[in-house]
Amino acid sequence: MKPKAETTERHLPRFKLDGTNMGLTLLLLVVVIGFSLAMPGRFFSDATFMSVAFQLPELGLLTLAMFIPILSGGLNLCIIATANLTSLLMAWVFMTYLPPDAGLWMQAAWLTLALVGAMILAVAIGILTGALVAYIGAHPILVTLATMTMVNGVGIYLSRGAALSGMPDIVRFIGAETLLGIPVPLMVFLLTAVLISVLLERTRLGKYIYMSGSNINATHFSGVNTHRVLIAIYVLSSMLCVIAGLIMMARFNSARMGYGDSYLLLTVLAIILGGTDPYGGFGKVSGVVLALIVLQVIATGLNLLNVSPHFSLAMWGAVLIVVLAVKFFRTRYVQRRASRRSAARARAAQQ
Repeated sequence: MKPKAETTERHLPRFKLDGTNMGLTLLLLVVVIGFSLAMPGRFFSDATFMSVAFQLPELGLLTLAMFIPILSGGLNLCIIATANLTSLLMAWVFMTYLPPDAGLWMQAAWLTLALVGAMILAVAIGILTGALVAYIGAHPILVTLATMTMVNGVGIYLSRGAALSGMPDIVRFIGAETLLGIPVPLMVFLLTAVLISVLLERTRLGKYIYMSGSNINATHFSGVNTHRVLIAIYVLSSMLCVIAGLIMMARFNSARMGYGDSYLLLTVLAIILGGTDPYGGFGKVSGVVLALIVLQVIATGLNLLNVSPHFSLAMWGAVLIVVLAVKFFRTRYVQRRASRRSAARARAAQQ
């Protein structure tokens, strides 16, 4: 029987606090306190936090769609185009086949059919993207740039650049209503985040995604079919775009190519700020979700201060540069510290 102290020590790492999450929580508190002092009675209110809760999900779902490829060492620039094209398909189904006087159950049935069709389209885009990355060996930036251009072109051609508006009641319910005081879009996002977290941390595919991001060649030689893994990564990313497209369509009560174009930078910023390694192999959904909350609270506060959205966009770019620089110098510092320790140990061993 093992000593009690040894057993306790072995279980201690499971309860180790995550420094990234602690830092983001502290930053969130500082931001909330700062905006509350700057706008007493305006910022710290139910209206402000409901606004955050309704605006967060669409960015959050797109960020999860970007998170999985980055975790594998890749990138998916086509997430917003895929979300918009699949939402256009769903809107076309509603406007073409759904009777104007359809009841709730018929609307739910057509919504299910529209989602199935959108998922099939997303899977096709994901398979094309993943196959180009896996079998041709082209860089994910080039591949997803090409697919983004193609998807945007197809969407604009089919819709003539116009918006399809006038969604059924069930879609508007998803975008604008609450259940038990919680916005429906937020419930969809949190449920999706939990499922993605479980997939990444508890399934074989999740382990393979992390392994591919750490070293895809070693993963291949360990017996893993990395081609299938890469295709699965981009298929999963595209399927998440369908949910994001549904939420955007529900919030805007319309679908159009071009919605959410400014989100691309924010998705990458949230992922890096959440502690994910931009080269892949390390990152957690919890850190990404906390980073999203911080960014959305900051965006809402700046909006209440009447700060120009163009200035806000420039600020997000500057923040991303700062975060990348801090990560770079922190990594260099840790490496130098480790090398000094190993050198000191070598000298001590020689003496």
